[in-house]
Formats: sequence, C-alpha cells, structure tokens
Amino acid sequence: QVQLVESGGGLVQAGGSLRLSCAASGRTVSSYSMGWFRQAPGKEREFVAATSRSGSNTFYADSVKGRFTISRDHAKNTVYLQMNSLKPEDTAVYYCAADAFPSLWRVTTTSNDYDYWGQGTQVTVSS
Repeated sequence: QVQLVESGGGLVQAGGSLRLSCAASGRTVSSYSMGWFRQAPGKEREFVAATSRSGSNTFYADSVKGRFTISRDHAKNTVYLQMNSLKPEDTAVYYCAADAFPSLWRVTTTSNDYDYWGQGTQVTVSS
C-alpha cells in the first residue's frame, strides 16, 4: 500500500506558476500509474492529468493542456504537476492519486479507477 502526500500549493496571481509535488511512501511510484485531480468549491472532483507506470503515456484535461505538465521522479519517489499560466478558474484543492492496475501504459481519467489518494493541497489563483 502506498501513502501519498501533496505539497506545493499556495496563493499565486493569474499568469503565475506553481509546482505541486506528490511524495509517496510505503511503495514506489513506479508501481502505479499516477494522476492529479482537483475539486473547486461546490463542484465535483475533476481529472487534471495522468501518467502511466512507464511514464511513456500522459494525458491532460483540455482545460490544462499546454499549461500543465505531469512528471515523475522515481529516484525521489515523487510525482509533480508543473502549472504555468495559471488562471483564477484553476483555483481548487489538488489531489494526487495512484492506480494499481497492472499495466505499464494505462492512463485513466476516471477517479474510481484510482486506489490511493492524498489529502490534497490548496491552490488559489487571484485575478
């Protein structure tokens, strides 16, 4: 079983950047495909980005494509979400999640496919 802890959230002005980190313990992130989701107040949790176990496949929500980048560092057992050109509508609690499905290439946008979740980190973008 893996434990996930997000960090790196905060308050930033529109157009700014943040890098979120998702540190894993208990097992290595190389055992999982990894995803980032977010939930804004009054809204459902939505998919943001995902990377396969191998790292060869990535997928992004249309709303963040070209602005956000997901990556993984197996040596640090950490997954990152680099967020550039932030907009007020990016304001949300961001969660990382691990999918234990035994495939090197799967990326999934469905939250129910993820087996483990972090506690979330708040990102606030001011206009």
